Amino acid sequence: AVLETARGGVLREGLGFDRCDVAVVTNIGLGDHLGLSYISTVEDLSVVKRVIVQNVRPETGVAVLNAADPMVARMADSCPGRVTFFASDRNHPLMALHRAQRKRVVYRDRDAIVASEGKVVQRIALADIPVTQNGAIGFQVENAMAAIAAAWALEVPWATVRSGLASFVNDARTAPGRFNVFSYRGATLVADYGHNPDAIRALVEAIDNMPTATGSRRSVVISGAGDRRDEDIRGQTEILGRAFDRVILYQDQCQRGRADGEVLALLRQGLIGATRTSAVEEIHGEFLAIDTALAELQKGDLCLILIDQIEEALEHIAKRLAEG
Repeated sequence: AVLETARGGVLREGLGFDRCDVAVVTNIGLGDHLGLSYISTVEDLSVVKRVIVQNVRPETGVAVLNAADPMVARMADSCPGRVTFFASDRNHPLMALHRAQRKRVVYRDRDAIVASEGKVVQRIALADIPVTQNGAIGFQVENAMAAIAAAWALEVPWATVRSGLASFVNDARTAPGRFNVFSYRGATLVADYGHNPDAIRALVEAIDNMPTATGSRRSVVISGAGDRRDEDIRGQTEILGRAFDRVILYQDQCQRGRADGEVLALLRQGLIGATRTSAVEEIHGEFLAIDTALAELQKGDLCLILIDQIEEALEHIAKRLAEG
């Protein structure tokens, strides 16, 4: 069984198991869901997420941890089993130390992901991992590294690991709301469920690495989750204001405790002083906001759609694509 062990579920119900063979923690970053359920700081959040690492099967179990995230890396001290570190930078001090101790690490080496333990080395070309788009999407490279480390811990044959990586695609059917890319009238659409500053920053970095035509414009459609902190809602549009020419704001169907228009006001505040954004619109309704963005697209443009109702929004986008 492979279980997503989310913060909310751990706080409400605890773990659904006594011990796990592998625990994977990808990142903490600046945190998400802060201010909810008495979790106010990234340190608090780390304590919650650390629970799965503490319950790795002693001696034989493995914790797969992001060496580049300080909060995650510290969880190694709480693991009763072994630790595999992963990071894009193989020269990160923690990675270098782990390698020197002949322990397992997974890292990026130019155009490949490398899994190393002493003299044992497996190399997988990024070109053979479609989800990374030849390594252009950094967060998908990190996700692939974590998946490789987890499969390795479970002694999955390397041929199977390679086959799985080669066959996995993040389209709307396989991974809905996870960097789903579409072509629409010569423009590029990206639909994603990112809803915190760390996610937005990763999305912008990925989009920056995508090929674009000279003179093309970027637009983004965004709302904000009402149960996030004010600074987290503002922080999303602060990042987007430096990366997109046009920003279309819409209000989530569920305001999660916020007054009508409150989230939109916070998103607008984040755009004050934006260095790139020159046009901001407020649209009532997610689907109308998507249609508004699509109507203005020209060949070569790029539009990032940060969706709220994942299934319904993707169906709406598919309908518009079919209409041509």
